[in-house]
Amino acid sequence: MLGLQSVPVAMAAAYGFAFAESGLGLGMVLPGETAVVAIAATVDGPVATLLVFAAVSFGACSGDHVGYWLGRTQGDRIRRSRAVARVGTEHWDRAMDLLRRHGATAVFLTRMLPLVRTLTPAAAGSSGLAYARFLPASLSGSMLWAAVYVGGGNLAVTTARATYDRIGPATWWLVATAAIAATAWAVWRHRPTPIRYPVLLRAGAPRPHHSDLAAAPDLSLTGQLQP
Repeated sequence: MLGLQSVPVAMAAAYGFAFAESGLGLGMVLPGETAVVAIAATVDGPVATLLVFAAVSFGACSGDHVGYWLGRTQGDRIRRSRAVARVGTEHWDRAMDLLRRHGATAVFLTRMLPLVRTLTPAAAGSSGLAYARFLPASLSGSMLWAAVYVGGGNLAVTTARATYDRIGPATWWLVATAAIAATAWAVWRHRPTPIRYPVLLRAGAPRPHHSDLAAAPDLSLTGQLQP
């Protein structure tokens, strides 16, 4: 477990991953939820846990603001951006539908929905939702999200300690190995999707010309935000 002097480091890391998870175009690259659970499991004591909770809440809310202000400045054009296309325009349309039906409450309700939650803040900005209504919905939703994953990390380490006391060190290593394997699988599952070409590069098949490679989609964050 981290000492009290290491809590600021844990807070900074928790803020960064929560921000990336909520920021438009970033949550598809970095496994924010897994990282928050892991970081929460490293801190000990109620004060350190509350500080990490605050960092995660603030980071998630800050990430929401990236999407909201992009939506306000770009309007309907953001639906045609590469960032939205990568997440899925169907999720954008679902977010817009929820906003039409529920208003600012949709920002809170979609916080626990993968993919949709990444696009809802941008959709809120694009739809013209007032900032005075967006802010409390984003903050309360971020606190809910933080409570679930920070609480999950603390629950995991508490359960692990109790398990260790009951089953002993030999079996504990088996449990720890399984947990590491599960975390590695989660990180692999969130890996960026590689560029795939329609023509398979098999023996005898023509290889793509350099001009085709130059026309390949730009998967960087800057490129994703261009319509």
